[in-house]
Amino acid sequence: MNRSVRVTKPASGARAVQVVEYRERKVHICKHVGSAHSDRELKRLRATAAAWMLAHPPQAQLFPTHTDASRFLLHEYEYRGVHFAYAYEFLYRLCERFGFCALKDNILIDLVIMRVFEPASKLRSLALLSKHFSIDHSELTLYRHLRRFPSLKQTVEEKIVAVAKIEFGFDFSFVLYDVTTLYFETFKSDTLRKPGFSKDNKPQQPQIVVGLMVTPQGFPVSYEVFAGNTFEGATFLPSILAFKTLHNIEKLTIVADAAMLSLENTRKLVEHHLTYIVGARLGNISSDLLETIDTGLLRADGKTMRTKTPHGTLVLGFSKKRYAKDLSDMNKQIEKAKLQVQTPGKIRRAKFVSTVGEKVSLNEALIAERKKLLGVKGYYTNLEGVPDADIIAHYHSLWHVEQAIRVAKSDIVSRPIFHRKADSIKAHMLICVMALAISKYIEIKSNRSIRSVLDLCRNITDATLVHRATGESTTMRSPVSDEMIEVERTM
Repeated sequence: MNRSVRVTKPASGARAVQVVEYRERKVHICKHVGSAHSDRELKRLRATAAAWMLAHPPQAQLFPTHTDASRFLLHEYEYRGVHFAYAYEFLYRLCERFGFCALKDNILIDLVIMRVFEPASKLRSLALLSKHFSIDHSELTLYRHLRRFPSLKQTVEEKIVAVAKIEFGFDFSFVLYDVTTLYFETFKSDTLRKPGFSKDNKPQQPQIVVGLMVTPQGFPVSYEVFAGNTFEGATFLPSILAFKTLHNIEKLTIVADAAMLSLENTRKLVEHHLTYIVGARLGNISSDLLETIDTGLLRADGKTMRTKTPHGTLVLGFSKKRYAKDLSDMNKQIEKAKLQVQTPGKIRRAKFVSTVGEKVSLNEALIAERKKLLGVKGYYTNLEGVPDADIIAHYHSLWHVEQAIRVAKSDIVSRPIFHRKADSIKAHMLICVMALAISKYIEIKSNRSIRSVLDLCRNITDATLVHRATGESTTMRSPVSDEMIEVERTM
C-alpha cells in the first residue's frame, strides 16, 4: 500500500491535511491531521502527518528497527537535527482551547508559547522559535507588532475568564488580589517606569507595579499595570472596579492582604456593593480595641470572636501554632533590646527600646501590649452570615495568588523588563499573563508543576532526515511517554 500526505481545500477555505493510502485505485483516508489557516500551520501539520506515518506503518515490518537492514538504509539519509514539534503542538492546542488563536495574530501566539517553553527577550524568542520549532518570523518588524498588543487586553481577559468559568467553575463569588513589582534593566525613569518600594530588592532601579487577580485555585483572571511609585493600596480599587465593570458583576467578594485596606477603600467598596475580606494590622490599633480583644478572645486553639470597627467587622482568631511563633519572635526582639540597653550605640535600633534624652531603657508598656496579641490574627470583612472559620479559610487561600506571582517571576521570567516604551511594556505584560494563564491551567488540570510537564514535552523530539539522492525530508518522532499521555488526558 502506498501512503502519502494529501492537502485539500474544503469549503471552509482552510487547507485540510490528511494521510491517505491508495487501495484498488481508490483513495482511503487513514488519518485527518488537521486544518491549516496559514503556511506556517500547513508546514507544522505536514510534519505531524509524516511522523504519524512513521509511527503507523501500513503493514508489519519484516525486521525489527535495530537490525542491520535498518542501519544499511540509514546511510542514505542526512541528519538535520531535532525539533520540539510535539511541545509546540501541545501548547498551540491550549492556545486554541483558550480562544487565543481567534485573535489571528500568529506572532503573539508564538511569543506566548515561547514565554512558556523557554522565556527570553522578544528578539531571542524569534531565534528560539526557529531553532526549536522551525518557525520563521524574520520577515516581520517585531516592535511594530508589539504596539498592537495592548489593545487586545480586554479581549484576552474575556477569553481567560471564559476558560475559568468552563473549566474551574468560576462564578465571580470570590477573587484573590495581590500586588507585585517588576524591575527594568536601566536606571532611567519616566512616567511609567519609576523607582518605588521594590519586592525584588531593586530599590535603585525603576519598576512597574502590577495588580493581579486570580480565582480561589490561583488561575489568573485580570491584571492592571501601574507606575512604579504607586502605593499598593492605591491599586486596589482601580483594579477591582475595572474588573467589575468589564464583566458586569453584581456580587463579588475580594480577598486581599492588609496593605490594601484604608477607610477610603472600605467606603468605596461598600458604595459599589462589593464585599471584602482583608487582613488586619493589629500593631497600631487603639487601646480600647486592644482591651476588647484581650478580654473577649479565649486563648484556646481555633477560638474566634467578632467586634465592630470603622473598617467593618473585625474577625479575630487564636492559633496555638501562631502563638508559639509569635512568642519566639518576640523573645528574640527583647533580647536584642536588652543588648542595646546594655551597650547603647553599639547595635542597630531594636524594637522594644525606649529613648528619653540620653536614657535608653526597655519599653515595658509596648512589651505588655504585644503579649496580649500573641497568637492572634485579625480579618476585616463586611460579609454577613458567613461563619468565622470560613472567613479565615478564604483569607488563607491568598497563598494561591502569591504562588501565581512566583510562577510569573520564576517560570515565566516576567522580569527584568528590557522595554522602555509604554506600549511595549504593556505588550510584555499581556504576553506574560497569557503565558501565566496557560501555565496555571496545565498545573491545575494535571496536578503537576509547569516545569515537570515541560520536561516531559522536551523528551519527545522530532528528528529530521533528508534523503541524499531525492532530497525528500522525513521526520521521526520519539515515543510519547505514558506520563505525557496521562497529562494530555487531563487537558
